[in-house]
Amino acid sequence: MCTLHIEEETHLVAMGSRRQACTSPNPSTMSMRRRPQDNGKCTLFDISWDDVLIPKMSIYLSLKDLFNLRSCSRTALRFAEAALEKRQEVHLSGNNTSNVQLGFKVLASCCRRLEHLHLARCKWLTDDLLLPLLDNNKQRLSVVNLNECINITALSLQPIIVQCKQLRVLKLSKCQWLTTGAVDALTLHQSKLVEFDISHCGAIGERCLIIFFRKLNKLTILSLANTPSVTDQVLIQIGNYCRELEHINLIGCASISDYGVHALTNSCPKLQSLMVQRCPLVTERVLAPLRGRVHIDRPSMGYNLPATQHRLYLQV
Repeated sequence: MCTLHIEEETHLVAMGSRRQACTSPNPSTMSMRRRPQDNGKCTLFDISWDDVLIPKMSIYLSLKDLFNLRSCSRTALRFAEAALEKRQEVHLSGNNTSNVQLGFKVLASCCRRLEHLHLARCKWLTDDLLLPLLDNNKQRLSVVNLNECINITALSLQPIIVQCKQLRVLKLSKCQWLTTGAVDALTLHQSKLVEFDISHCGAIGERCLIIFFRKLNKLTILSLANTPSVTDQVLIQIGNYCRELEHINLIGCASISDYGVHALTNSCPKLQSLMVQRCPLVTERVLAPLRGRVHIDRPSMGYNLPATQHRLYLQV
């Protein structure tokens, strides 16, 4: 049997005691390690903002929620402004509450990645308020709704026309400040629109519209309601160049007739709806063949029956 010398036994005992000291926890060090977790306070803002809070949580907060949160503390203010910086949509249509323009200034300074901007019927909106917001978000904007914004001018439309290269939807209904010159600029810079609304815009000329629609070959939704310059010649141009058209609003266009509507509907095979109320020169003669294939907002007059019901009865 092998025996160990006294020096070897002493060395092995010393190594064993060192291993035990390394593996056994020290009560004092354990308490020191737990102290930050036991005594420190963890808040919502300790969660990663970029990875969790902004992309996963802030998207469910409305603008009102973010502004309420913004007033809670300095940290909450920084978080709310960081969330606004990455926000992709602002929807303030019809919001005319007091001091809303003060909140809009905060949006104009914080937002950097807006894609959808809805400001319809905002009577408080002016060029001075809108231009900074457009300047900070011009690279990404694809939807702009300025319907019935009566206190802005064509000056605000300039950055939208020239610099918003991703623009796909533009709504300018009841904007009396929209002129022929602005539409000419649209013709030069915007050819990828899929939805366009210039209802109740009386300052636009017929020639301007004829040239404009020659470039909109991707248009699917068009509203020209109560626009006096819309004529049969304009409808012919729309039919020739806007072959993807699905919905068109011609309510109150008193200058159009069966001739223009026939040319339009024959050239647009994807047409799904046609609105022609208060168009006195458009008759059932052109509308009857469309019924069943295209939704028409005007009821049938009860005459001009479909060809399938025309039968000849002979008495023997």
